[in-house]
Amino acid sequence: MTVPPTISAAEEKQEVPGLSGLTYDWLSAIGEDPEREGLQKTPHRVAKAWGFLTAGYHKSLADAAGDAVFEAEGSEMVIVKDIEFYSMCEHHMLPFYGRAHIAYIPDGKILGLSKFARIVDLYSRRLQVQERITTQIADAVGELLAPRGVAVLMEGVHLCMAMRGVQKQNSSTTTSAMRGLFKEDARTRAEFMSAVQNTLRSR
Repeated sequence: MTVPPTISAAEEKQEVPGLSGLTYDWLSAIGEDPEREGLQKTPHRVAKAWGFLTAGYHKSLADAAGDAVFEAEGSEMVIVKDIEFYSMCEHHMLPFYGRAHIAYIPDGKILGLSKFARIVDLYSRRLQVQERITTQIADAVGELLAPRGVAVLMEGVHLCMAMRGVQKQNSSTTTSAMRGLFKEDARTRAEFMSAVQNTLRSR
């Protein structure tokens, strides 16, 4: 394996170890010249980018929630909509992205609203499939809050379908996970779905 150009110690700490060298070889394998001007720093940029894109492997649910679980008396539905997510498909290592909508019915505990976005990032910043992220988010909210119900709906666009394979650029995928009252009670589930669908229609 050819060793790519060196970088500073500070930059090195931000990289996924070993990935810059693999990227250098990857560039050669596809017929590129890793030594040409535009690509000389690419291996290190890729190693740092993947450090960010896979940061979810190195964090826990406790890290995402912090100290933002609070005692509360409310028992009405809470919905956090349009949380952007970006992830990498584990089958082709191509991006997929979209929006997550999360609802829960408290039972004595609530979570700071910004933490829902952190939970989405926790699970999406890994090699993933959309179905798994949806389930993991629902289970995480359930673990943190033990609510009366949790609902998660995710809409994603997958570049492994748009850029290659069937090449359907306008396709999207919707996944959902229902827990507690959202699974057991049709009216509760319909209230959540109606709120999300209203958001979709307004775009």
